Amino acid sequence: MGEAETPKGFIASFRELNVQQRNALIASFLGWTLDGMDFFMVSFVVAHIAQEFHASIPTVAFAITASLMMRPLGALIFGLLGDRFGRRVPLMIDIVFYSVVELLSGFAPNFTIFLILRFIYGVAMGGEWGLGMSLALETLPSHSRGLFSGILQQGYALGYLLAAVVFALVFPAFGWRAMFFVGVVPALLVLFLRYGVKESPAWERRAQQHQQGFGAMWQAVKHHWPVFIFMVVLMTGFNFMSHGTQDLYPTFLEVQRGYSTSETARTAIIYNVGAIIGGTLFGFFSQRIGRRRAIVLACILGAVMIPLWVFSPSVVLLTLGAFLMQFMVQGAWGIVPAHLNELSPAVVRGTLPGLAYQLGNLFSAGAAQMEAAFAASYFGTPGGGANYAQALAVLAIIVFVVVGLLAGFGPEARGVDLSEGAHALQQQSFSNTPPLS
Repeated sequence: MGEAETPKGFIASFRELNVQQRNALIASFLGWTLDGMDFFMVSFVVAHIAQEFHASIPTVAFAITASLMMRPLGALIFGLLGDRFGRRVPLMIDIVFYSVVELLSGFAPNFTIFLILRFIYGVAMGGEWGLGMSLALETLPSHSRGLFSGILQQGYALGYLLAAVVFALVFPAFGWRAMFFVGVVPALLVLFLRYGVKESPAWERRAQQHQQGFGAMWQAVKHHWPVFIFMVVLMTGFNFMSHGTQDLYPTFLEVQRGYSTSETARTAIIYNVGAIIGGTLFGFFSQRIGRRRAIVLACILGAVMIPLWVFSPSVVLLTLGAFLMQFMVQGAWGIVPAHLNELSPAVVRGTLPGLAYQLGNLFSAGAAQMEAAFAASYFGTPGGGANYAQALAVLAIIVFVVVGLLAGFGPEARGVDLSEGAHALQQQSFSNTPPLS
């Protein structure tokens, strides 16, 4: 773990990047950012889509669930393509795919067609993360991996922020459909990938040794199945944590707290700024204190923020609580790209981290729908309405405890050399990774 013991500072980490490393970082960050923007468009307009299609909010919330459910299929398909043909070209195909489906969502004539398109969108979204993260992290220096992991993952939070901006600027004038028309913009990123980004050098070395494909993935899973199962279970908890605190929060603000469109968008922008800062800082410090300790710390602090996040009596305190909550939630998430890639066998790094991540999405896909149903059926307000605050709070405390325990007792391989194709568990494994003391 030599290089990991002497991580560089923020500025020095950026200055040492060459053109190829910098472009890979930019492309992967923007791909995940724009993917996140397209996904969160639905979160801001659940109530408005329900009104137009004469459906209930829990029914429309299933469109969020549908996308999450299909992400493992996309991770598997595009991950196998990435391990077989390289990260770059499958990533370009994937970005065009999700951009076109997002555009078509704006033309949906009824809820059935809209739901089908969100299922398809989930396939496209599932492919982006694994390809983009492996392309970047296999290219970037290992001693700065924690910092860049945090930055890369917070492309998702920036995407949420951009969706809030689109909601504030486009929705009042043009309605919810026009928001999805904006979703075609990511297709332009393909030009940068085509002309400005080179293939992962680690993948090119392995390709010369014919170390890729479905057979390699099967062998990797067969020989390291405890790690793969751990990654899936951990990502299930992580996805409950993120989607449970994000997807219905705008609905909570509008329906239960009576926020206007502009107030909801402003609050979302503020708490996503917190997410970006938190993810970057926790990723950076995970290079110093370890992946597990950083995740556990974020979970503890996130649990402390729950009352401020959903029960605050004033707008100022509620906004502060939302900022701090996403600071902690995405702080933990900022560690995930590095953590999963370090735990994955080199020959299937394009497939396995993304597949584990998206299987976690599948198993947690009902988070928003579950919260909506519980808010309406079990946690009613004194006035007879749905109590989203209690539903959000109960799920949040459960997942913080679960994720903290999983991370604290799980394996870690901080600083393993991804560029040379080393397997992460050559460094550490379940048997020699003690629980946090």
